[in-house]
Amino acid sequence: MIQTILSIAVALGILITFHELGHYYIARRCGVKVLRFSVGFGKPIYTYVNKQGTEFTLAMIPLGGYVRMLDEREGDVAANEKHLAFNQKSVSQRFLIVAAGPLANFILAIFFYFCVALMGIQSLSPVVGSVVEGSPVSALQIGPGNEVVKLNNQEVRSWEEINLVLASLVGQSSTVSVEYLGVDSGRTYTETVDLSEWLKGGEISNLIAAFGLLPRRPVIPAAIDKVIENGAGDRAGILKGDEIVSANGEFIENWLDFVNVVQMNPNIDIQLDLIRQDEVKSLTLKPSAKETDQGLVGYVGLGVKPVELGEDWYKTIEYSPWSAMVYGVQQTWKMIKLTVFSVIKMVKGLISIDNLSGPITIAKVASSSADSGVQSFLTFLAYLSVSLGVLNLLPIPMLDGGHLLFFSIEAIRRKPVSERIQIFAYKIGASLLFTLMAVAVFNDIARL
Repeated sequence: MIQTILSIAVALGILITFHELGHYYIARRCGVKVLRFSVGFGKPIYTYVNKQGTEFTLAMIPLGGYVRMLDEREGDVAANEKHLAFNQKSVSQRFLIVAAGPLANFILAIFFYFCVALMGIQSLSPVVGSVVEGSPVSALQIGPGNEVVKLNNQEVRSWEEINLVLASLVGQSSTVSVEYLGVDSGRTYTETVDLSEWLKGGEISNLIAAFGLLPRRPVIPAAIDKVIENGAGDRAGILKGDEIVSANGEFIENWLDFVNVVQMNPNIDIQLDLIRQDEVKSLTLKPSAKETDQGLVGYVGLGVKPVELGEDWYKTIEYSPWSAMVYGVQQTWKMIKLTVFSVIKMVKGLISIDNLSGPITIAKVASSSADSGVQSFLTFLAYLSVSLGVLNLLPIPMLDGGHLLFFSIEAIRRKPVSERIQIFAYKIGASLLFTLMAVAVFNDIARL
């Protein structure tokens, strides 16, 4: 719990601070006096005032931040400071100041991806383990052992890259090419699959499985390496070192076989045979039950010893500082396009609003990515930074994009939008943002 809180605090703290620094830096460069730079909302817990009179504040609620500038629309401004007011600056200067926040998030994402690339990226090779029956690719010749090298004419070197390509195809109707390397021939083959409104209106979970490709899995013996105290396995008398050989009379070949039996029998007795110190033991195991997206499944609180994978299972890509920077820019641009098109598809109804996520999901992902190591956490921060930047550019009053829309109209009309219209638009924007946040939090709770 503490790690989850720390992970989300670090993640949001970095992204919000950098976003507001973008506004602050350009505002100062344009000669605007900044009254307050706040990370968080609510009661301040730390305050520092610099020589220019800017109050830097860390507040109680870490769900956002703001840069408050001198502005004649918000209060009286001394005559000798009018030239420092935000509203006295040209449209182009005000546009740059507002746009600098989202732009800072994109720059930060490039930096995170740059760091990830410098460390060297190691990922599982996209070798197919099996094909899901009835899936879009089930009619193709691709089978176990084949390695996917291109998808939709885009080179893919890992399952993560395949997942990104598939994410861009959700809700679409198109012909998708799948290029793969034959396991026996060593030749590449290209086939096409027709997608018709693929996953339209559904909740996006496992895109790779929905497309029909399942990654190869190592054969893991059903040898117990960990027994959780008071779990179903512990209550049944299973010990560390036991090896499961059969369940309800069916031979257990590997750990996955055992997991499948357990998950299919929540709250139902399973007769097990196992080997303990060269002796066969029989006992009864009754899995506990938990609710998941797939319905009620069994679990027993047992762990297996990880298997060491050979070098042929992985691809490691090394980057020079320059190529790492190129990777950072390319990856950030890919994520910007993916996020923008996902928002457009959601507005069109091609992607379900059930896919919206709020602070609870962000906290869970932040914690799990922190557990997975520095690279995973940096990749998550990069994705979140891109999402924050794109979100703020949406043309919704109350967001940076709403201000940019008003400035654009002002530049065309050569006079500002009336305050009455702006106030009305801000009320509509606030209602819309509140509704979206409510939906996101509801979705979070529904996933618990």
